[in-house]
Amino acid sequence: MKQILLFLAVAISTVSFAQNKMTPELLWKLGRIGGIGITKDKAYVVFVVNQPDIQGNISNNKYYKIPIGGGKGIEVEDAVDSILVNDKISPDGKYVLTTDEVQIKKVHSTDLYPDLPKANACVYESLNYRHWDTWEDGKFGHVFYSPIINGRLEDAKDIMPNEPFDCPQKPSGGGEDFIWNPDSKHILYVTKKKFGTAYTLSTNTDLYEYDITTGATKDLTENNKGYDIAPAYNSKGILAWLQMKHDGYESDKQDLVVYNGKTTINLTKDNDKIQVEGFKWSEDNRSLFFWAPINGTIQLFTVNLSFDANTKPIIKQLTKGEYDISGVVAQKNDTLVLARNDMNHASELYTYILGAGEMKQLTHVNDGIYKTIDLCKTERKYVTTTDGLKMLVWIIYPPKFDSSKKYPTLLYCQGGPQVALTQFYSYRWNMQLIASQGYIVVAPCRRGMPGFGTKWNEQVSKDWGGQVIKDYLSAIDAASKASYVDKNRLGCVGASFGGFSVYALESAHQGRFKTFIAHDGIFDFKSMYGTTDEMFFENWESGGSYWDNNNAVAQRSFSQSPSNFVEKWNTPIMIVQGGKDFRVPIGQGQEAFQAAQLKGIKSKFLYIPDENHWVLSPQNALVWQREFFKWLDETLPPAGR
Repeated sequence: MKQILLFLAVAISTVSFAQNKMTPELLWKLGRIGGIGITKDKAYVVFVVNQPDIQGNISNNKYYKIPIGGGKGIEVEDAVDSILVNDKISPDGKYVLTTDEVQIKKVHSTDLYPDLPKANACVYESLNYRHWDTWEDGKFGHVFYSPIINGRLEDAKDIMPNEPFDCPQKPSGGGEDFIWNPDSKHILYVTKKKFGTAYTLSTNTDLYEYDITTGATKDLTENNKGYDIAPAYNSKGILAWLQMKHDGYESDKQDLVVYNGKTTINLTKDNDKIQVEGFKWSEDNRSLFFWAPINGTIQLFTVNLSFDANTKPIIKQLTKGEYDISGVVAQKNDTLVLARNDMNHASELYTYILGAGEMKQLTHVNDGIYKTIDLCKTERKYVTTTDGLKMLVWIIYPPKFDSSKKYPTLLYCQGGPQVALTQFYSYRWNMQLIASQGYIVVAPCRRGMPGFGTKWNEQVSKDWGGQVIKDYLSAIDAASKASYVDKNRLGCVGASFGGFSVYALESAHQGRFKTFIAHDGIFDFKSMYGTTDEMFFENWESGGSYWDNNNAVAQRSFSQSPSNFVEKWNTPIMIVQGGKDFRVPIGQGQEAFQAAQLKGIKSKFLYIPDENHWVLSPQNALVWQREFFKWLDETLPPAGR
């Protein structure tokens, strides 16, 4: 063990920086904090700091514990599991859960034809032959349990023998997908028991209960056809999880559901604005804490637990401020430990005192860096849309903003399409970083964003080229009325659905913008439909297939493809594409760049072969950011450059 002060927990905090603004290099020196839990004695909070190593092009994790009441932190140099409750060991201590990849299907030529060892081919008979950034290899993640006898693990047993389904869920599932029932006799796991083409068409994950005594499996959520995920028991054996109703709709209203073995209650269904992102049981088992987007931020809520049909759940918002609460790490008595961030600060841990509402910063990993730079002002504006509704627009100003000057301004287009635009802190689309280079950023909470009601959230689906594009133009037009916005230096940037938005606005902006940047955006709806991996997304968002000529909704959707309007393109555009992005495959970026080049438009294609829908490696991320600002310097330079 090594005693350290938390603000010195990361070596970068002691470095002296000459600059007084956020830069790409400085952003990648920040420690990235993740709360893990509370120690067995409930005296310390355990967290991890992920530290990027630019030269090594890797990231390293260090683990710490800090008194829940604040004070000195301790670097944990031995096994973290030794100080935490291991939730993969059954409550009675007799079994342990593990996971492993199991070969179930023969896909590769060496498995199909052992006499051809130098062949390199794959044979597929259905869809889901690739997903996210990985080609299907016939292996599936499975959960195993092993008896612990005299301190040793005995032979492990597969709870899904010969089943071609994944648990943890791919690509991003983890330990939250398989848990013990407090009775130590049942294992609960999450999976989508569909294979091949059926898998790509559905979001119907279920919660399955495996009986270790009989080997029988029961589907606890068979009647619900949408997502059932993130199960968690309280100590009394009451189960809670997150649920969506509709099969195929990945951005449906996500509710918090509880089940006592007899009755299922949806605790949040009657609150139209609540779309739950995560939750944690209260220490006394009488309520649950959850966090959800609300009016442009993510806040902490509580809801009481009741199975009385005559008692309506009472939801209370606990926090309120210009920040995001991204999780509850732990609770001890009336003290919660929360993860919190805003557009000027990466995530740190805070304590929150129930009843008093007092919030206090607990960790200070990145304070040393933030003290060396000027921060950006963020401001709420409300814009009237073309259909007469109010839309929240975040405005982010450069450090030391001077309203007597004029600034180049960027319209930021959020991805999703149904992802909340809140006080988030990204290590790529970082509002603080962009504004610190001398740009005003206009970030509208346009149609399709949670936190403003179900109708607002759903209005983007099956109409990507409709009202949402008008919302973008309303936002930039309203912002341009300010004297400090240089209307002759406007740009537009975005990724994923935001990248689509850039392509769409390239043909619809009517001279407003001088430059565009699109990352992994959808350019051609037909080729996207023919090459992407998750067909449930395409079918829901488009309303059907492009060849269904009798489906008026689908035909309208496909008619809105940006590729149909390239004749109107005339503005410089930079296009970024990841080579391993199977969600928005490489052809989308290639087609857009080729169109721009053949039309004689100033354009650039940044191709990153080893990245998927994100940019994850430190050096690739720095290339991305350097090229991003290099393009802006060429096409939309701030004053003085």
